[in-house]
Amino acid sequence: MVDKRESFIPYRRTDLINLCLEDGKLRDEDIKIFREFCEILSAFFHFRFHQTLESIKDNYVVFNPNTDIQPLNSPSLRDHEAMKIQVIAGFNYILERANYQQLPNRIIQQSLDKKSLINLKTEIDFDDFEQFFCYYRGDIDETITQKKFGFFEREKIVDILERVVLLIHFKGEGYFQAKAKKNKQEKELNFIPGKMYLYFYKNIPKLDIELLFPNIRTSMTWKDRLLFGVPAIGAAVPLILKAVPNILIIIVAISILINAPSIVEFIKVEKEKVRDIMPILVATLSLTITLGGFAFRQYNQYKSKQIKFQKEVSDTLFFKNLANNASVFQALADIAEEEECKEIILVYYHLLTSQEKFTPEQLDRKIEQWMTEKLGIDLNFDIHGPLNNLQHIHGKIVTGKSDENEQIDVPILSYDEQGNILVLPLKKARMVIDYVWDNAFQYNGC
Repeated sequence: MVDKRESFIPYRRTDLINLCLEDGKLRDEDIKIFREFCEILSAFFHFRFHQTLESIKDNYVVFNPNTDIQPLNSPSLRDHEAMKIQVIAGFNYILERANYQQLPNRIIQQSLDKKSLINLKTEIDFDDFEQFFCYYRGDIDETITQKKFGFFEREKIVDILERVVLLIHFKGEGYFQAKAKKNKQEKELNFIPGKMYLYFYKNIPKLDIELLFPNIRTSMTWKDRLLFGVPAIGAAVPLILKAVPNILIIIVAISILINAPSIVEFIKVEKEKVRDIMPILVATLSLTITLGGFAFRQYNQYKSKQIKFQKEVSDTLFFKNLANNASVFQALADIAEEEECKEIILVYYHLLTSQEKFTPEQLDRKIEQWMTEKLGIDLNFDIHGPLNNLQHIHGKIVTGKSDENEQIDVPILSYDEQGNILVLPLKKARMVIDYVWDNAFQYNGC
């Protein structure tokens, strides 16, 4: 059975801090210190993710299709490649920190073959992409009501992805020029070659994920073509039968002009009708109006169906869009910062208040159980991320007598010889994170 538990914590950081304080395991004099520890910790990680975000923005500027800012100096090919690598690395980093998962390519391929809510035949040319990445969070089943034949209603269970992030880097101008030449057709593109597009959506059916791609081609399914074509054939038959006499007159007239007596003998039409030009003109005009009008009516029906399909796609994307391009990085960095802080706070709180020692695996189960008891959620807690973060937060603390002012550099978290996790007491932990925050900038030459 597939484990659909999420590592994402669906509560605000401030709410989790209050939940820890309401747990009743901290002494009254420690409550203020714990809040201060969390406040400085949050400020430090906000600073760290701001640095990551600024690096991404600096490198994304040449790939941004919506930018109105140009670099003073155009990057070389080597610089251009390096900037692309930095953007992709930053993108993957903040998505992983935000507890999003990469969507397997087989799911995207599956969405092209199966339909969920929008009954369309879809095609995507993946060769158009230099690179593409798709991440998601929240894989849930949702029961929806659909109308069938305009009035019948039926319930359907749909697999929904609560959040979807897509990054697409299109190939350059030369590729699409060669493609148009090879296909012998000029097609207007819905994107700018060489640019990098980002999309952030909510509540997308897993089997409709292909609708998010800007180079998607849509058409009617075989079922829709039959529903469209069978009535068209049925309507065309009586029109053709009605037009047969006029068609025969035209054929005979042409046969006389090209001196084909065998055809004239075969088609039994009164010669008086053929010699008189007016019946021929009337027959030609009547046939043109009849078949032309039918063809125009059928074409309009096809275009109406096509517009309906496009409207369904547009409505799906418009009302579920959260952000595009550069704004996606900003939104994801904020989510990643929140997730990182929430995980660290939960880890430190449980190590601080527990009377027993934990290995990473034991602590992971402890936090998951605590979240289930307190909030009723089944969480797949990511234990290794916050442990690594706390282990790499080093700072100087004062030891010994106050008049000696001896300082040593220590991490907030460490391990004993048995692999159990150790953390600094609350006051020393606050002292370490305060030291790290105070020394985030070293511009005074010290």
